Amino acid sequence: MAANTAALARRWEPTRRLPLKWGHYSDRYFIGLVLIIAGAIHLQGANNYTLIILLIGTTATAVGWSIMPARGWRRMIVILPTITQIWIMLTGPMSMWTLTIPLLCWLLVRHRPLVSYVVLALPIANGIILPRFFQEYSAMPQALAISTVVVVAAAWLARAIAHSAASRRQNPEFLREIR
Repeated sequence: MAANTAALARRWEPTRRLPLKWGHYSDRYFIGLVLIIAGAIHLQGANNYTLIILLIGTTATAVGWSIMPARGWRRMIVILPTITQIWIMLTGPMSMWTLTIPLLCWLLVRHRPLVSYVVLALPIANGIILPRFFQEYSAMPQALAISTVVVVAAAWLARAIAHSAASRRQNPEFLREIR
């Protein structure tokens, strides 16, 4: 059963089919994701008196994106927008809508089909609703926790949409219907 699940994942997950020049897919995915998240957390914990934390967070985020399994141009093009977005988040809960940027970058790096980009509406809606309840920077942990759940759910939803789209393309009956 596990072998069938792994085979199915390889068929529809585009980044699993990429030939990697170094490392293993699972290792690069896990380490890249940990560095991206850790870098973002470091940057959110920074202020004018802890500039070293800004440097560590920025570097960790850039390295995390650069080792994710994806085509090289996709990994490199997302570094500047995501780091800029994380720095903008230092302004407080009013900037929660900007979490659309790293989600967009995630979809690009994960090679998600265009139809799955509909999930970008979730962090935009979150960014419109949350500032009505959280306005001060002291409410940032709560706003960020809620927003993180929304963005992660959107990423998983995009994965499900991509899987569904790939299944339809590989289904011979579906191909006969569209011809």
